[in-house]
Amino acid sequence: MRLDKYLKVSRIIKRRTVANEACDAGRVMINGRVAKASAEVKVGDIIEVQFGNRTVKAEVLSLKESVRKEEASEMFRYL
Repeated sequence: MRLDKYLKVSRIIKRRTVANEACDAGRVMINGRVAKASAEVKVGDIIEVQFGNRTVKAEVLSLKESVRKEEASEMFRYL
């Protein structure tokens, strides 16, 4: 699954365009490397997103094309 889509579906970032912009600005990393929006996300990857002066670190637990809002938090766990 593409990184920008995963960020949106898992609701780490609310909109795919915002996820795209964050990736283009170099604020998203997968396993310690700066990632493009088109990067492939796999189960077990560690995603880091910088929101201003705060960094969110999460481990990918599952990949789903669509998910209900209540179940979105089950797709990852915060580290």
